Amino acid sequence: MSRPSDVSPDDLRRTLGAGLLSFPVTHTHPDLSLDEDGYREHVAHLSGFGASGLFAAGGTGEFPALTQAEVFTVVRATVEANAGRSPVVGPVGYGTATAAAMAREVEAAGADGVFVLPPYLNEVTQEGLYQHVAAVCRATRLGVVVYHRANARFTARTVDRLVAEFDNLVGFKDGICDIDLLATLNARHGERLLLVGGLPTAETYALPYLDLGATTYSSAIFNFAPRWAREFYDRVRAGDRTGVQVRLSEFVLPYLQIRDRSAGYAVSIVKAGMTAAGRSAGSVRPPLTDLTDTELAELTPLVQKVL
Repeated sequence: MSRPSDVSPDDLRRTLGAGLLSFPVTHTHPDLSLDEDGYREHVAHLSGFGASGLFAAGGTGEFPALTQAEVFTVVRATVEANAGRSPVVGPVGYGTATAAAMAREVEAAGADGVFVLPPYLNEVTQEGLYQHVAAVCRATRLGVVVYHRANARFTARTVDRLVAEFDNLVGFKDGICDIDLLATLNARHGERLLLVGGLPTAETYALPYLDLGATTYSSAIFNFAPRWAREFYDRVRAGDRTGVQVRLSEFVLPYLQIRDRSAGYAVSIVKAGMTAAGRSAGSVRPPLTDLTDTELAELTPLVQKVL
C-alpha cells in the first residue's frame, strides 16, 4: 500500500532540477492489455541509474491511451517499484474537473508531484488555462509541473499569476521551443520555477536549453539506454560541447531520421528501442502505430551501439 508523500514542493523542485528526468514507457501484453509486472520490473531496472525523477504514464507512457484506472495503477506501481529512490510524478489531464480529481487520486497513490498535461481537445484562452492549472494546484498539496504544449500555450503573464498565487506550482516543461518565453521566465522566476526541456528527443536541444536556465530535460532514450542517457546528460551539464556533438552525430541524429518518418513515432520509436535493447515493452496502443519491421531492423544496430 502506498503512503502519502512527504516530499515538499520546494524539495521536489530542487531534486528534479538536479539531474535527468525519466519518462518510462507503459508495458503491454500482446493483446494490448496493461502488463503491470513487466512495467514494475522496468521501473526497478531504471531506478538503478539515478534519474532525478520518474514521470509515470506521461506522454512517453501513452497517457492518452490509458484509462484513468490504468493511470492510477501505473502511478502506484511506479511508487512501489521505485521504492523511494527518485521522486515520482503522476499525470493529470482531460477537462478541469477531471484533472483536479486525478490530482487527488495521484496524491493518494503515493506520488511526490503532479504533471499537468494539456487539456483535452479544447481551444482555450489564457484565463481558461489559468483556471485549469489553478484548480489542479488547489486540489493537491504536491508540487505541480505544467506542460507547455499543443493547446496549453501559456503566456508569461499567465505563468506570473500562477506562480504568485500557488506555492506548489514548481515546474514548467516546454514542448514548443518558445525561446522568448523561456528567457522571460528564467529572468523573472529562475530561483522559483524549474524549467524543463520537453521537446521530443530532448537531448537534441539540451545544450541551448541549458543556456536558457533549463537544468534538466525529459529523456525518453533513458528507457532503453539509461547509462548512455545519463552520460550524455553529464556531458551537457559539464558544458562539454564537443562530447555532446559527437553523441548527437553518432546516435541521436540517425535516430531522429527514423523517428521523423511517421506521426506518433516519437513514442513508438522508444518502445521499438526497448525491443532493440532486448527489453521489450510490447506494442504501442492505437491510435499510435509501431515501427515497421524494416524500421525496427534499421534501429536495432543503432541502439545496440549505445548499450
